[in-house]
Amino acid sequence: MTTRLSIQLRVKIGTLILLLTILQFRGFSQIKNYEIFALKFATLNFKLPVAAAAVGSTSNDSTEICYMVYLIKEKNGKNILVDAGFTEPLQTYPMQAFTFVRPDSVLKRININPTDITDIIVTHPHWDHIDGIDLFPNAMIWMQKEDFNYFVGTAWQKGENPENNFNKNDVPKVIRKNLDGKLTLIKGDSIEIMPNIRVFIGSKHTFESQYVVVGSGADKVIIASDNSWLYYNLTSLLSIPVTLDQKAYLNNLKRMRGMVKDIDFIIPGHDPLVFTKFSKVAPGIVRIK
Repeated sequence: MTTRLSIQLRVKIGTLILLLTILQFRGFSQIKNYEIFALKFATLNFKLPVAAAAVGSTSNDSTEICYMVYLIKEKNGKNILVDAGFTEPLQTYPMQAFTFVRPDSVLKRININPTDITDIIVTHPHWDHIDGIDLFPNAMIWMQKEDFNYFVGTAWQKGENPENNFNKNDVPKVIRKNLDGKLTLIKGDSIEIMPNIRVFIGSKHTFESQYVVVGSGADKVIIASDNSWLYYNLTSLLSIPVTLDQKAYLNNLKRMRGMVKDIDFIIPGHDPLVFTKFSKVAPGIVRIK
């Protein structure tokens, strides 16, 4: 009797260990199906006071501001961009203010052609994040439904402020993608849109801006985009000035910090520190994972 119980116990323990091993392997391997890169395609030709990027900051420092897209390269063939960059700035941002290379040209440095991009997750429809979608003709665009509806409709009604970082030339671009069957609208928070790639909302940078989480468990990368302009916003827990709800933005900074063990893996939207924290693979490109 004792021997039989001992055998049963050993079988149960062995089964439990096997299940835990499988779960750990799955959690580990999911992010290993992807490589994640940050690509810098533009830099402002002047420094920005840190206090201008963080409400309530008393810092006297200034920082360079860079503009990025992010590539999630799936080993089975998908090439997913997070944001599309821009080809033309708003009139209030003359091209002379930037050192600029088109995002599709930067991708070619790692042998990715525009036609290779299968998907673009647009975090929000500000000009510097959505304007470049027409550079990638084969890409399916992923966008929050409420952000899309506001951008193509309500934003341009009397009493709204569409010129605040929206470019009217981008509206027909995204509508054309919709007419061509190249737009998928997402509704909600913590939505898995592809295997082990989720989008989250909450910062209200725009009407329903989103960010991207790749991986699971402790092994995550958060592509925050403008849900944090700088690492300084994350470390100081200070909102950026461009948001519809500063309290919501602050709460979302706290939420993102709680998702990862290492804050370096929350990748902000405009911080040149990204290109010193990770390994360089080509000019203006670092490999995050």
